[in-house]
Amino acid sequence: MPFKMKKSFSRAKEMIESSEDIKIYSHNDCDGISAGAILSTILDRQNKDHEVEIVSLDKLENLEFNNELTIFSDLGSGQNIDKLAKNSSKIIILDHHPPLRDFNYKDNVSYEYLEINPLHHGIDGSYYISGGGLSYFLAKEFAYDDLSWIGVLAAVGDMQNSRNGKLEGLNSIMLNDSINKGYVSSISDLSLYGRQTRPLFVALSYFGDVNLPITNNRTESIALMKDLGISRKVGDRSRTLSDLDKDEKGKLFSELVRMLSKEVPKKYIKYVPKLVVADSYEFIMEENHTFLRDASEFSTAMNACTRNNREDIALGILKGDRTSALDELEIISKEHRTYLAQNIQRIEEEDMIKNLENIQYFNGDGIKSQVVGTVAGMILSYGDWRKPMIGFTQVSDEDESLKVSLRCSRLLAYDGIHFGNIIRKIAQSVGGSGGGHSVACGAYIPLNKKEEFLTKFNSVLTGVI
Repeated sequence: MPFKMKKSFSRAKEMIESSEDIKIYSHNDCDGISAGAILSTILDRQNKDHEVEIVSLDKLENLEFNNELTIFSDLGSGQNIDKLAKNSSKIIILDHHPPLRDFNYKDNVSYEYLEINPLHHGIDGSYYISGGGLSYFLAKEFAYDDLSWIGVLAAVGDMQNSRNGKLEGLNSIMLNDSINKGYVSSISDLSLYGRQTRPLFVALSYFGDVNLPITNNRTESIALMKDLGISRKVGDRSRTLSDLDKDEKGKLFSELVRMLSKEVPKKYIKYVPKLVVADSYEFIMEENHTFLRDASEFSTAMNACTRNNREDIALGILKGDRTSALDELEIISKEHRTYLAQNIQRIEEEDMIKNLENIQYFNGDGIKSQVVGTVAGMILSYGDWRKPMIGFTQVSDEDESLKVSLRCSRLLAYDGIHFGNIIRKIAQSVGGSGGGHSVACGAYIPLNKKEEFLTKFNSVLTGVI
């Protein structure tokens, strides 16, 4: 870690120790929830009176600073959060998104201001450290290394491993802390979601970066397993990926690589193995064959909470509640899956996916803005994987502006396209704001700017895709 960054974490520790009334604002996704949980745990252990509020980016305008210290995690760098700060205000920002203010901004204000952003130190915040990771390195200043596993969860939830299939940079330091403490194990495995809980034939049918014969087809997935000599069940239970032995995984790897190589243009073939294999992270203290065991499944559950305005349940689970919060989460997750399935079915049946030359999109009228990105990712396999999928929906009944969410195949990112950077520039050009990752990003734009947004987006990708 750069010396100046390390020094900033030491300063953040001092600011917390000298404060008694603290407010935390954190982003409403897995990374933000994880960051908030780490910070809240630090403050619990320091016996500091505090409150945690999980918010979306559009809620950060005109904030009142009524607490002695305000901490922003996984947000704040890209927003004008301090315009109502008082001379007595103390502000800490722990964010990995592109910053509006430079490293020396603190020298130009009358209040106490500390921003820790990896981009100020030449570190890419998309792949090398997330908001939860920054919160962990603050926890490490207090010698709370046991919170490292939450930082790993944050990184996976934030897709920090999406470029090379593993955690890198500062993330790898945090991962090693967690492995050395016995909280996490790292396993090179097939890139199928649902390693612990999803029947293998179901997991195969959801393989959607590139459309294959098995995509959205469980019958074909079962036939593939049979052809490879991979049994479907162990006793009465359907086998999951975690049940397979090395030889079975090897057969599946070879077949998926063969199938994918037939479907993609030549320039993408070199990336195919990265689609099929990646590092997976297991939380050793959690039970096998539960969603809490696998970092990807755990992160999905945390996002389900935020998408249904039950951040309190996610925070409870991350801070150790394995009774009432888990029971409530099971209900929320089931309702969440049903809601997604209903909307995906409607989009498919009503042929709602529209195509332009370089993009595909759908108008998600009636779909909650919190889940339109999830829906966009899930219906990518019903469209053309060579184009990004964009979903639009109204932010809320009170706010008529549009939430825009984009998802795309990892192959496009491997080829060097960063849609987070593209969507930020185009959203700003139509009077909105946006950003995110290469394969998953979003924006907020005025209602009447949708067509202009689509035209500009399609145009900028000409010759790129």
